[in-house]
Amino acid sequence: MSAARPRAVLVGVLTPGREPADLQASLDELGRLCDTLGMDVAGRMTQRRPSTRNVVLLGEGALASLAGWTGGSGVVERGPARPSKKRAADEVGDDEDEVSDADLDDDSVGVGAPEDGAELVEDRKARGLAPRAHKADVVVVDHELSPSQLKNLRSACGVEVLDRTGVIIEIFHTRARSREARLQVELARLSYEAPRLRELGGPSERQQGGIGGKGAGESSIELDRRRIRDRMAAIRRELVELDEERASRRGRRNELRQVALVGYTNAGKSSLMRALTGAEIYVADQLFATLDTTVRKLSPDVVPPVLVTDTVGFIRDLPHSLVASFRSTLDAALDASLVLHVVDANDPSWRLQEQVTAEVLADIGAAGLTRVLVFNKIDKLQPEALEALRAERPAAWFTAAHLPAEVAGLHARIAAHFRKDAVEATILVPWAAGAALARIRAELELLEERHEAKGTRLRVRGEKAVILRWRKAVVAGA
Repeated sequence: MSAARPRAVLVGVLTPGREPADLQASLDELGRLCDTLGMDVAGRMTQRRPSTRNVVLLGEGALASLAGWTGGSGVVERGPARPSKKRAADEVGDDEDEVSDADLDDDSVGVGAPEDGAELVEDRKARGLAPRAHKADVVVVDHELSPSQLKNLRSACGVEVLDRTGVIIEIFHTRARSREARLQVELARLSYEAPRLRELGGPSERQQGGIGGKGAGESSIELDRRRIRDRMAAIRRELVELDEERASRRGRRNELRQVALVGYTNAGKSSLMRALTGAEIYVADQLFATLDTTVRKLSPDVVPPVLVTDTVGFIRDLPHSLVASFRSTLDAALDASLVLHVVDANDPSWRLQEQVTAEVLADIGAAGLTRVLVFNKIDKLQPEALEALRAERPAAWFTAAHLPAEVAGLHARIAAHFRKDAVEATILVPWAAGAALARIRAELELLEERHEAKGTRLRVRGEKAVILRWRKAVVAGA
């Protein structure tokens, strides 16, 4: 019998200038992230606040309501104040904020009504209802928490507290498969955990003595920070080596025609990859189902061949550490002659998802590449909705990974895109260089072939650079 999945209560803060619908959409997505990580969402609660920078994040009343879910005290326990000290220049940052009486005041301007039956505990008491029989095992906050906020929420709730960034990093940690992806995720995880060592339950700050156990030494926190810095430096060195190996492989493919699939997580990129190439790659209706870059040939084959690259998906508020760590993976898009920006046509928030993807592409320097918007999953749309979408985005391509006819149409569009840039030319292959014929036929589209006194004359179509390269090669090899 499988163990019960942890139950999570989602927490969102509605700040001035943010639309309630946007917050609810973000919480919906956070719920899917929790499901991907193996948690069930027991409910959600929201609160209006002037900002998310308060050291306790939530007001006193909301903390008490949240504690009704978790069984905590609902009160932030304030330990003895730590003496103020100047951080060493080489120390990993740590938030030293303390809780003050002002921080504990409820400065909220109203508590949002939770959805999906997740009414506030106080509401149940006021109506004479019995307390909930179930409790939440985890609190998941739809914002990135500072170290002090993390500590204070844990104190009030009495259970594990995760923020959006932590959830995404944990998903990446469980899903990474290749050596490079594992290193990239570990680097992002260490960057996230370093300033939170004390609040994440790290060792105490007891001083470790020097030689013989006498004299001042490094605290356990300082030792852990130094180990983290050393490990991060080692990971960066190894990633540089892997990047050089990848650059060498990519250099050999530079003249080949390449397509990169990019887009929001769960837009259906991997399903399209499988449909377009026949590759047996992992596909699931989950966020971040795949993190590793995959390169396969377009199938049925076209001549010259077209390589299709599947890339890691994007998401709103993707942690900067993950964007930085996966920059080398995303750089695969920079080598593409054609970038297919895949969008889930059935997702009501596709416009926001399109914007998020465009921003990440601009961040890695891919904004100027040839990019085509591809609406996937059109089989889930009603006919009138599909027609409205076609009218709104007439230049876009439309497909459905699970409909062979639609995939065939996308395949034809990709092939046609590359044919329009191809040129026709002739190459005379001397008899002495006849061994090159098979490779020329593989890299260029053969239109005509005839044998002459000096060799075999080929009329071909393909990339101009490839044709010029083979002309020089057959002369040199003659």
